[in-house]
Amino acid sequence: MQAKIGVEPDGFWGPKSIAACQDYLRKLMPSPSPWPNANQASLTQFYGPAGDESKLTTINVAPLGMLYDGKSVRIIRCHAKVAESLKRILTAISQSPYRKVLEKYAGCFNHRTMRGGTLPSLHARAAAIDLDPDSNANHSPWPTRSTMPLEVMEIFAKEGWLSAGAFWGRDAQHFQATT
Repeated sequence: MQAKIGVEPDGFWGPKSIAACQDYLRKLMPSPSPWPNANQASLTQFYGPAGDESKLTTINVAPLGMLYDGKSVRIIRCHAKVAESLKRILTAISQSPYRKVLEKYAGCFNHRTMRGGTLPSLHARAAAIDLDPDSNANHSPWPTRSTMPLEVMEIFAKEGWLSAGAFWGRDAQHFQATT
């Protein structure tokens, strides 16, 4: 990563490495961002109320080799505003050496609150997706224990999506369409 971002390494995964990774991913993101801030007012204004299924559409992912619990996934329900972007992301991953993460799809739309909280999850607005949760659990630190490839995070970043692993240091399975 040093060659890509020009930051002197810590020698361990520490504050400089974390900041350099986040800076690198931010530089890949479109400006201005196509997505809203992650506060509830901005999310509601952009995506509508959490759980509003009238805002959802389906994308055909049958040709991408996605699996859920070992079974082929044919469609994903997501918010209409993220559909084209998500389709480009999943197609790019399917054509990359990291396509195995698609074999452990773990969901997009799920009308629920954030884990351990009371506010709606981005999944409740169908503007988030989870991939390969077995290797990238919610409280498992990235990249020291979680295994989500940086290259997958780069694919999401180029569409403006945030990677929880890189920006929160955990939950590397989770990607969301917010700034």
